[in-house]
Amino acid sequence: MVDITHKSSTLRIAIAQAEVHMSAGSIDAIRNQAVPKGNVLEAARIAGLFAAKRTSDIIPDCHPLPIEYTDVRYDLHADKVVIEVEIRTIYKTGVEVEAMHAASVVALTMYDMLKPIDDDLVISSIKLLQKTGGKSSYKDNFTEKLSGAVLVCSDNISAGEKTDKSGKVILQKLENLPVENVYYDIIPDELVEIQIRVQQYVDEGIDLILLTGGTGLTPRDTTYEAIKPLLQKEIPGIGEHLRQYGQQRMPWAILSRSLGGIIGKSMIITLPGSSRGAAESMDALFPHVLHVFKMLHSGQH
Repeated sequence: MVDITHKSSTLRIAIAQAEVHMSAGSIDAIRNQAVPKGNVLEAARIAGLFAAKRTSDIIPDCHPLPIEYTDVRYDLHADKVVIEVEIRTIYKTGVEVEAMHAASVVALTMYDMLKPIDDDLVISSIKLLQKTGGKSSYKDNFTEKLSGAVLVCSDNISAGEKTDKSGKVILQKLENLPVENVYYDIIPDELVEIQIRVQQYVDEGIDLILLTGGTGLTPRDTTYEAIKPLLQKEIPGIGEHLRQYGQQRMPWAILSRSLGGIIGKSMIITLPGSSRGAAESMDALFPHVLHVFKMLHSGQH
C-alpha cells in the first residue's frame, strides 16, 4: 500500500452514487414491500454498511481506516432507484473508494433481491459525486509566488566540521510549494547573529523564514531564545501541532521547542536540526500553514 505515515488526519467526506434501473412493477413492489425476498431498501442499506467497513478486505491497495459515519439514501423514480452513500472519517486518507464500494454493494443487493421478479435490471452510474478533506481541500492558490529563506543554525556546520542535511531537506520540500527565490544560509548558533540575520530577511520582505537547528536543550541551543522575543504575534498552534505530529512517530518529540509566528509580513518557523525531524516537520505543516499569508494579506491577523 501507499505510504501515508507522513500525512495528518483531517475530516474526510465522500459521497458516491449508483443507479439500479428496473421495471415500474419492481418500483411498486419496493414501495409496497411486496418483494418475496423481503424489504429491499433496508436489506440493501445494511449490506452497504457492511461493505463500507470491509472495503480494505476487498480492494488490495485500500488502507484499513475508521469508518465513523455512513448514510445510505434512496431516490425512487418511475423506472429506477438512485442510491447515494455518504461516508465520513477523521483519518490520513480519503473514503471515496469506500463510498463507491458501498454504493456498488447496495446496488448489487437490490439486484439480487429483485431478479426473481424482474428480467430488466441494470446497474449503472457508479461514480463519486463529492469528496472533501484532503490536501486539495485546504490548498491556497497564490497569484504571486512567496519568497523564502532557510537558515541553518549550527556551530559545527558553519565551522565546516559537519555537512548540512536538515537545511537541504527543507529546500527539497519547498520545491513542491509556491515558494521561490529561496535564500540559503548557514550561521553559528549564536543568539545575536540569528536575530540579526532574521531581521535582515524581514527587512528584505521575505515571506517565509525557516530556521533549522538550535532548538534543543543544551546551553548552545539558542534559536528558540533568539526568535521568541522577536515575534510580534506567536502562532502557538504551530509548535503544538509539530509536537503532536512528532510524538506519534517518536517519543523524544515531547522535548521539541519548535515555534512559529509573525514579524511584520513575514512568517518565521523554527524546525528541528535533525534531517528526519526537519522532513517530518515540513510534512506536518505544509501546505496548510501557508494559509497564514491569505490572512496577512486580507488583514485578518
